[in-house]
Amino acid sequence: MKINNIIKFCLSAGLVFGVATACSDEFLTREPQGQYSPSALQTAKGVEGILVGAYAMIDGQGLDGQDAWNNDIQSWVFGGIASDDAYKGTDAGDQPEQSFIEKWDFQPTSNHIKNKWRGLFKGVARSNDVLNTLKNVTDISDDRRKQIIAEARFLRGLFHFEAKKMWKTIPYIDENTYKLDDLESTKVPNDKDVWPNIEADFKAAMDVLPNTQSQVGRPTKWAAMAFLAKAYMYQGWNISTGAANTAKLQAAKAILDQIVASGKFKLVDNFRDNHDASTRNNAESIFEIQYASSSASGDAANAGVGLAHPYTSPWGCCGFYQPSQNLVNAYKTDANGLPLLDSFNDSDVKNDQGVGLDDPYTPYDGALDPRLDHTVGRRGILFIDYKIHNRDFIRDQTYAGPYSPKKHIPSKAFTGVNGWANLTSNNYRIMRYSMILLWLAECEVELGNLERARTLVNQIRERAANPAGFVQKAIQGSTRDAYTLVTDSKGNPVPAANYVIKPYSTPWTDAATARKAVRFETRLEFAMEGHRFFDLVRWGIAAETLNKYNAVESTKRVYKKGGVFVKGKHEFFPIPQEAIDRSEKDGKPTLTQDPAYK
Repeated sequence: MKINNIIKFCLSAGLVFGVATACSDEFLTREPQGQYSPSALQTAKGVEGILVGAYAMIDGQGLDGQDAWNNDIQSWVFGGIASDDAYKGTDAGDQPEQSFIEKWDFQPTSNHIKNKWRGLFKGVARSNDVLNTLKNVTDISDDRRKQIIAEARFLRGLFHFEAKKMWKTIPYIDENTYKLDDLESTKVPNDKDVWPNIEADFKAAMDVLPNTQSQVGRPTKWAAMAFLAKAYMYQGWNISTGAANTAKLQAAKAILDQIVASGKFKLVDNFRDNHDASTRNNAESIFEIQYASSSASGDAANAGVGLAHPYTSPWGCCGFYQPSQNLVNAYKTDANGLPLLDSFNDSDVKNDQGVGLDDPYTPYDGALDPRLDHTVGRRGILFIDYKIHNRDFIRDQTYAGPYSPKKHIPSKAFTGVNGWANLTSNNYRIMRYSMILLWLAECEVELGNLERARTLVNQIRERAANPAGFVQKAIQGSTRDAYTLVTDSKGNPVPAANYVIKPYSTPWTDAATARKAVRFETRLEFAMEGHRFFDLVRWGIAAETLNKYNAVESTKRVYKKGGVFVKGKHEFFPIPQEAIDRSEKDGKPTLTQDPAYK
């Protein structure tokens, strides 16, 4: 690794974390010495700088030679457009590799897949670099040494976990098998179950990390516990059969119960507060990927979702990651304020497909879950605090439909635009308390505690039902950017739509129905956050869900015709051919391709 790359990492991550000690002026102005020398950084300052470099790999932007969205931690390409949440969006000719991913035509030569692998294992390498360098550092306290090891192991567990979600078999690379001169490939075979290694990293971090950190963005004990529970949850079902692994779910439940009992976290009152830069690191947050509050900070702002902005001003590019009609339909509710678990997609929420920019339009007046309008931009509804959504938000409506993504876009005061590469200061809440509650509900269903599961789900629904969090109705002003907020005769905000949402009032007595309700709630709560594809896979229902989705959606988006999700294959992505080629040792690759792709 070049010294100037370490400087780049420190400049970006240091701005994010505010780590003055890790990237001092002296460290940043060190004269380049050509190839990185381990001995040059075997000091307290040096190892702290390398640790910051490892943190910088989380968001996937710290790699030269590849696009930020290929390895974006939000995984909107792999977790979003490969699912039933979203289309690729934009137009037919832009980023054609994503069109293949959307139709589950996963190729070992795909640059997106290759760069995802490359970025995650670079992160593993940086984490191991910290551990190896630290062995020879003497000017550091024992307490800080333990903390650095714990942080590095947390990061190593996180990078391996993200890789394990993507690929059926991966190598586990620790500080003893990591080779400094071979950062992008590995000579370690992918012939073992690495879940125990991932668990061990999170456990080691959990045992040492503090309850709180003085610098936001560094993991706490609770973050390590939550990710350990997540690792158990991802082993909680047989992907082939959908059968529950009760031992893993019991292990997850034990940790999740501890997090709940701690009282350290709570649901914030307003759902939108989990999706705006003005309310970062709130009481619901367990671990957030930190981004800068101004585009002036350059690399510290989030470019990974740079393409996934509306095509209208102030962004003007690029129109990717458009929500599907299926997702929008999922937010319909019945007369009791409950989701339509089985019939939600029988009819469509009204949209403005084919309606002219200046033509009159009245939005859908049926009952809706209010989380829809915090998740999806749709015609006639105020888009955060910018302007009322119209078809000028969309690059090519006939190709990718009438909707825009919304969650990752902060309010106007925190938006920066840098040419076509839109930047956002909005943190990515990769781990928050609502996840803990819904994972716990999953566990309780499978362990027979249906009423506890209902209570947990109702906490989520009651928060969503808070009228103070509803999107307010707005009336179009004299210009496209102008609008007036609507209030009633008492000055109270008028909701933008017919929001009807209530908790489940009837006791749950049937496990199958309870399971469906919990999974549906998980979709509603975390839609368009890059989790959906991986949730369907871990539950063992990806093939049936996605093929059913595509059969209907391909009648609306013609390019989706012919897409087939093959059970036993498309749950995982192929190992990049380049990684296999570079793993050669003694004339033979050490990495083995997933048999489904041979």
